[in-house]
Amino acid sequence: MLRWLTAGESHGPAVLGVLEGMPGGVEIVPSGIAAELARRRLGYGRGARMAFEADRLDVIGGLWRGLTTGGPVAIVIANSEWPKWQAVMSAEPGEVPDEARAAALTRPRPGHADLAGMMKYDVTDARVILERASARETAARVALGAVARAFLVEGFGISLVSHVTKLGPAEADPKMAPGPGDGPRVDASPVRTLDQTAEAAMIAAIDSARQQGDSLGGEIEVIAHGVPVGLGSHVQGDRRLDGNLAGAVMSIPAIKAVEIGAGRRLAGLPGSGAHDAIERRDGCLVRPTNRAGGIEGGISNGQPIIIRATMKPIPSLVRPLPSVDLATGQASQAMLQRSDVTAVPAAGVVAEAMVALVLAQAALDKFGGDSLAETRRNLAGYLAGLARVGQ
Repeated sequence: MLRWLTAGESHGPAVLGVLEGMPGGVEIVPSGIAAELARRRLGYGRGARMAFEADRLDVIGGLWRGLTTGGPVAIVIANSEWPKWQAVMSAEPGEVPDEARAAALTRPRPGHADLAGMMKYDVTDARVILERASARETAARVALGAVARAFLVEGFGISLVSHVTKLGPAEADPKMAPGPGDGPRVDASPVRTLDQTAEAAMIAAIDSARQQGDSLGGEIEVIAHGVPVGLGSHVQGDRRLDGNLAGAVMSIPAIKAVEIGAGRRLAGLPGSGAHDAIERRDGCLVRPTNRAGGIEGGISNGQPIIIRATMKPIPSLVRPLPSVDLATGQASQAMLQRSDVTAVPAAGVVAEAMVALVLAQAALDKFGGDSLAETRRNLAGYLAGLARVGQ
């Protein structure tokens, strides 16, 4: 079983991730993980932290001479700002220093975990909540996703690509979705879209929001090519591939909606126009359409898996919304924290990581293997059996 955990706070010493259950023999080097972390910092409209956060990482377990060992992969990513925050974020008990007392946050921000978290955990300083709720945690997810992605490529030939389909009011042409090899082209766009007309409109929308002290949300799409038939299962809800993918992507901070394939558009279609016909071509069973997004009955059907996610506008605003100061009980403005105008382009990179982790988990559930070579042998036997279906 593949499972993962992350730990650490936004301004603590580091964030870290542990990936347990990865077979041995998967080729991945720290520089490859660092490249994925660099992709996470991409995107027009990001805040100041992306300019100086180096994401220096150390692999402290599970990787030996460029290959996974079969043991837990443990990755630590240092936070560049830790030296300035040691007094505020100290783990040691004792009297609260003046610096930490001055940094106390008592005016919760609407749209964040601040107020609900303070009430749930019975704390008076929102920093206890926001440091962990911060999207900084997704750096650890991206690092672990890089390992899962390498396993998918080497073991199954599965490739992942994401792109921005909407940012604020600007939408990309759905016909310009990227193919398996288009990742570098997408990343070359400042808003990670192949539609140049939409790119210009998205950049203009970001500039306008920045001038108004506001933020923007949007929509991203992740496409997984080369996924074999049979990942996931219909027999229990917690084994359905679409449910696990939706839950993983929804767990990304600020994601508020997830859909598979045609998603919400299916609500307006008759059944005859909502499903994908099955045809035989050159002795193979094929689908002329992919409205199901590559998953039927909780099981991958061999088509590209398509996942779309909606990200809300970032709730940390230069012009804060009304709130209440919990220290005084008086009406106030929400506290002002450094923020991005938008992080929609980067959300696609994080979503890729979550999709990679879930697909790797489903692949290991199906094919097993303590080593990559064993997983490949199991896959080969399965595919040989599939070739007889429908003949």
